[in-house]
Amino acid sequence: QVQLVESGGGLVQAGGSLRLSCAASGNIFDIKAMGWYRQAPGKMRDVVATISSGGMPYYADSVKGRFTISRDNAKRTVYLQMNSLKSEDTAVYYCNFKVRRHWGEDEYDYWGQGTQVTVSS
Repeated sequence: QVQLVESGGGLVQAGGSLRLSCAASGNIFDIKAMGWYRQAPGKMRDVVATISSGGMPYYADSVKGRFTISRDNAKRTVYLQMNSLKSEDTAVYYCNFKVRRHWGEDEYDYWGQGTQVTVSS
């Protein structure tokens, strides 16, 4: 079993900052890409940012220059630093890890439970 536990969501005023964390535990051989996705009410879940096993980041256009994704492989943790938050960033944020549980096995997707981020204007 692999579990992802998120933390760091909350209520913040527009222009403020939040930092999300997501830590993995359980039977893990290695973790490939890590990422953050978000889902606003009535909308599809969309990618926010991802980071490869080599540390290469990708950002959705809507968050470029405001959000920073990073990872700590030793802690099996991914972070999302969110600055200059806007009301349109309000959503439930989910972390996603692509995990291999054993050598030679395909990677599988695991998701966190979601954390609410609310930005008041």
